[in-house]
Amino acid sequence: MIQVRKSNERGHADHGWLDSHHTFSFADYYDPQNMGFRALRVINEDRVEPAQGFGTHGHRNMEILSYVLEGGLAHRDSTGGGGVIKPGDVQRMSAGTGVMHSEFNASRSEPVHFLQIWIVPERRGIAPGYEQKHFPPEQRQGQLRLIASPDAADGSVKIHQDARVYSTLLGKGQTVSHALATSRHAWVQVARGQVRVGDVVLSAGDGAAISDERSVTLTGDEPSEVLLFDLA
Repeated sequence: MIQVRKSNERGHADHGWLDSHHTFSFADYYDPQNMGFRALRVINEDRVEPAQGFGTHGHRNMEILSYVLEGGLAHRDSTGGGGVIKPGDVQRMSAGTGVMHSEFNASRSEPVHFLQIWIVPERRGIAPGYEQKHFPPEQRQGQLRLIASPDAADGSVKIHQDARVYSTLLGKGQTVSHALATSRHAWVQVARGQVRVGDVVLSAGDGAAISDERSVTLTGDEPSEVLLFDLA
């Protein structure tokens, strides 16, 4: 079963310096039918104007992934973690018992475009932590590259939840498949381009919840960048 969440159905907030689309309920956008999917709680597609950003603020009990599509995102937090996140980088911040952080566009001339992803942790009160790793295009082109997992498998960042996150870059006609174990679910998020999941066409900004399927097959209709979440 595939349930599609179209890009134009998402919540939208335009703050001038920040243009944000919310796949699930977030901040002032509330939709009781879209509160998340399994442990996946937030997918925000954000565009931040040059030299603008999110001032210091706090989070608790959430696994937060930042995935940059264009530009650079400067991060600082109270664990001592920090740096500039660029395309191909994945940043994981475990908020746990509490963390303060800020995120700003690292450029004074170009916007930054990124996905902010929140995953509910397996338990509350874990120690805060920070991790950042780079996954070059050649590791993702035409294949699913594991970028986040509970056991840091294959050099992925470690998240505190039974979830695995994959990234892929697909050319036109390229296909990748991912087997789903019994009682597992998947979420597909198209960051760029257009892909097909079976007979379903997904374009940039679209997402899809997949349940009661043995596998997920993605085929590029054009050059595309896609995230796949394997969820309990």
